Amino acid sequence: MWDLAGKALILVENLSVPFDRRVWQESVALREAGWEVHVICPRGTKRDTEAEAEIDGIKIYRYPLRAATGGPLGYLREYGSALWHTYRLARRVGRVDVLHACNPPDLFFLVARALRGRATRFVFDQHDLVPELYLSRFNRGKDLLYRLVCRLERATYRAADVVIATNESYRRVALTRGGKSPDQVFVVRSAPAVERFHQAEPDESIKKGKPYLLCYLGVMGPQDGVDYALRALAKLRYEQGRTDWHAAFVGAGDTFDAMVRLSAELGLADCVDFTGRIPDEDLVRYLSTADVCLSPDPHNPLNDVSTMNKIMEYMAMARPIVSFELCEARVSAGEAAVYAPANDEAEFAKLIAQLLDDPDERRRMGELGQARVRGPLSWENSKKALLDAYQAAIR
Repeated sequence: MWDLAGKALILVENLSVPFDRRVWQESVALREAGWEVHVICPRGTKRDTEAEAEIDGIKIYRYPLRAATGGPLGYLREYGSALWHTYRLARRVGRVDVLHACNPPDLFFLVARALRGRATRFVFDQHDLVPELYLSRFNRGKDLLYRLVCRLERATYRAADVVIATNESYRRVALTRGGKSPDQVFVVRSAPAVERFHQAEPDESIKKGKPYLLCYLGVMGPQDGVDYALRALAKLRYEQGRTDWHAAFVGAGDTFDAMVRLSAELGLADCVDFTGRIPDEDLVRYLSTADVCLSPDPHNPLNDVSTMNKIMEYMAMARPIVSFELCEARVSAGEAAVYAPANDEAEFAKLIAQLLDDPDERRRMGELGQARVRGPLSWENSKKALLDAYQAAIR
């Protein structure tokens, strides 16, 4: 079946590799199927710092990149630098059979054009809907920059021989807004590596003497809802009088410092910890100790149709989830989560309290979620779809 395997170059801008778990899973799956895999990505700050590396037979080329500051113009500077370095390194890699570009940004079709003749097929791996991301992150409406990102998305769709979508909502966008035919669009869902998420002995010290631990895991950016979670916790404490919990927020991002300040302003400094990014063994320890996990992404044009990695990882650890009502959150979690009306922080707090008071329901939800991740939502199913997409591209 894999006689068509060749040389693939994967481009990613927003995370380093192998820290980007989805890109790393895809790279390993392709290498196991006989592909020669090269990856170009930015350097990390505390890990993935080498300019070049070869890991498990996958060659990785990294470039220095300063994260955007100062709003949309900062992103233009960041993406311009990333585009130049990506083109420079892609020329070093030489001719490839598939150029596999992961967004954001929707700019790597320019690299494909510049390398015309070196890359025979272009696969667009759509991690984000950038127009919706722009609307959700900047609150500037459909201004000139919004119209620009829409044009870049259309150009990327036109250039793509195959589109990889992370869920059915993204697939519908590729078919409608992108004008792709059904045989050109493949759903490759993000799925946790189940071997990474295993039960560990709960660490009661994390609870700081309280009966229950609430846990948030993920990026802390403007659209990720950490502020909603903190305001919900303030309602849980001060309006409902619940002081029998401690909360841990695991992860980092653009708003990390602002969220630490907000927790103090809300009177939560003594019952909320911010860990920053932590090693996998510590992450497993926190999730193994957690009684309820939080997915506070607010309803907006992007979040409603996006698959949240945190939800999948909570499910892999058999943890019950409180989420806002989002289309793709329900698709992912099903009965493994309870859902507050969109952006309703008071109801979010009430659902946390209900789960804390019902250990049998917490256990049932956790078992349902873990079964979904190990069954229909497993990476094994996604891997097959990825390889089918590559076969379609090179045929």
